[in-house]
Amino acid sequence: MLKLEDMIEMGRLTKVHGLKGELNFVFTSDAWDEVEADYLIVETDGLLVPFFLEEYRFKNDEEAFVKFKRIDNDTQANELTGCTVYLERKQLPDGYLEKKAEEGDIDIDFYVGYTIEADGTTIGVIDGVDDSTANVLFSIETPTGGNIIIPASDDYIVEIDDEQKIMRMELPDGLLDLD
Repeated sequence: MLKLEDMIEMGRLTKVHGLKGELNFVFTSDAWDEVEADYLIVETDGLLVPFFLEEYRFKNDEEAFVKFKRIDNDTQANELTGCTVYLERKQLPDGYLEKKAEEGDIDIDFYVGYTIEADGTTIGVIDGVDDSTANVLFSIETPTGGNIIIPASDDYIVEIDDEQKIMRMELPDGLLDLD
């Protein structure tokens, strides 16, 4: 079963291109340049579904036209518009993520699936990132099944252990008590 924490976000399918099932793919990550992928993972109806590439061609540095196998017309393609596209982390070359982290060039979505710890206590697991405002937020699923939101600020991050997928934070008093 495919899990979001095993993915790295690549971009979004924005609109249909033509009548034969091609889609406009807008990149949010440069990882596309690093892989020879046979398939991409598309989040559709809350599920992560692999779609095998038939062909693609670059429109510019930020967009490409993609054609998936078995998507043969504009009606089928239209069902995928607005969907987020991922690569499985295992598709990336060895050392790619570590190199990006060292360069300070990691997308914040990279940390989905990381466990958040504060003051030696497990707060929960990052299950999403909201970067739609100036203040980026982590959505955290707590061990009790609840959900909380905390700022994804460098000011609060003390240490990141990529090997164990743990982010240690020092959070302001009372932040976790907000409803």
